[in-house]
Amino acid sequence: MTAMTPIAVFRDRGPGAAVGHPELYERVRRVIPPVEWAVFEPDIDAILRLKAERNAVILAHNYQTPEIYNTVADIVGDSLALAREAARVDADVIVLCGVHFMAETAKLMNPTKTVLIPDLKAGCSLAESITGADVRALKARHPGVPVVTYVNTSAEVKAESDICCTSGNAVEVVESLGVDRVIFLPDEFLAKNVAAQTKVDIIPWQGRCEVHERFTPADIATLRHDHPGIVVLAHPECDRAVVEAADYAGSTAGMTRYVAERQPAEVALITECSMSDNVAIANPGVGFVKPCNLCPHMKRITLPKIRHALETMTFEVTVPEEVAGRARLAVERMVAVGRKGAA
Repeated sequence: MTAMTPIAVFRDRGPGAAVGHPELYERVRRVIPPVEWAVFEPDIDAILRLKAERNAVILAHNYQTPEIYNTVADIVGDSLALAREAARVDADVIVLCGVHFMAETAKLMNPTKTVLIPDLKAGCSLAESITGADVRALKARHPGVPVVTYVNTSAEVKAESDICCTSGNAVEVVESLGVDRVIFLPDEFLAKNVAAQTKVDIIPWQGRCEVHERFTPADIATLRHDHPGIVVLAHPECDRAVVEAADYAGSTAGMTRYVAERQPAEVALITECSMSDNVAIANPGVGFVKPCNLCPHMKRITLPKIRHALETMTFEVTVPEEVAGRARLAVERMVAVGRKGAA
């Protein structure tokens, strides 16, 4: 996770200037051409102004596009980092640039603040794969077995859980419970990858991420054939066979750290496409090969929609209090465990 220094609005371009906001453009020039930047500028201007007027902060997930992630976002990171930071922000308004469950989590951690999501249709295939009723039925079939729920779920599902986790701290969370068996929801691939790293018996659900389930071992074999010596990093929402074919498997924060610390000559990130652009910006000496699978939900968030959200204070995310209290407890337990190790 990276906390970004708030940026003031810069002066309009002068005669002969190649681009406006040169300090901002310098961050993204490797991935955004000047002609495209000119289209983004009016919305960036407005968003920076509106943030100051509304006392607002923007939280952006690692899968957001570079013009959001690197210019208007105040805090960026993976799901765990955003959950942690959401609990600490000093602002009246939080704009969550990610998907709906992330905005719900931000609201859980900030019940008195206004939380906005720029597009209500920014959903998640994992979150939609399970309901609170499904969790209650599982608990009835496995009485006394604690429920570990991936943060990629609705508040309703979190409320039926004992503790949440992210892909970065899932094994740590499972083992923190000190039990022999857990119900692990909802990603079946993440469940398999966790099971391979612990002696705790994992009872999985059959949810999948529509981005990560499309990657195959054959994709990695092709990458290695076409790019000898390439380093392959996979997200643990990928199938077990994909993870085993990679050089490293970890959360988006883990992949970011791997590249920053090891500086491979050439790397492929087996995850959502925009992640590569954002990591490439911070690592100009690393070559990136992008096996590109886009998340259609993340891509619903755009600069014009962020601007509209701040102009109209929509769309506000709320969680019923009878659900929020129990869901908040599960998230707080996750954050407490996550403080002990890397996300």
